[in-house]
Amino acid sequence: MRLIQCLEKCALVLAIATLGAGCGSDEKVTDARSSNSPYAQQVNSPIRGLSEQEIDDLTNGRGMGLARAAELNGYPGPRHVLDLSAELELTSEQTTLLQEIFERMNAAARAAGQAVLVQEKALNQAFATRSIGAADLETRVQQLAEVHGQLRGTHLAAHLATQALLSPAQITKYAALRGYATGAHAHH
Repeated sequence: MRLIQCLEKCALVLAIATLGAGCGSDEKVTDARSSNSPYAQQVNSPIRGLSEQEIDDLTNGRGMGLARAAELNGYPGPRHVLDLSAELELTSEQTTLLQEIFERMNAAARAAGQAVLVQEKALNQAFATRSIGAADLETRVQQLAEVHGQLRGTHLAAHLATQALLSPAQITKYAALRGYATGAHAHH
């Protein structure tokens, strides 16, 4: 039973780690008839199992789609709001507060991203040296899931704080500018 739970957690961590893999990445989609793995391009990655783009995103505190639940439900992200400050007619106070939210989020996301990279590198090394066992795997996966959760929580919290600073009209305009004019945003 513990092995099944461990495998489920592994699947969760892998799913989280690869959330952004197809978004804007230049990895090729492998034809179902081909025997080449889509992972073949990651063989030379410094951390096998993570693409160079994922490593860069984790290093630089990027969202990697971790806050989509917020973004797509009317909770804008601070970076995108700041990028659209003129269109959204942000006040100087809003701009200052949003910059602070972004900077706190980015610093926390970079720290959590580094923790993910350290743990992913150690996991990769354990597999590369064939020194990993079921108990060690379970521990490593739980630790990775915790750090990934912290990283996601960091991004989601920034969206929550950003939404609280904006007027309903600004949120509606943001949704239109980002291409979300229909759906959940129409209700906010």
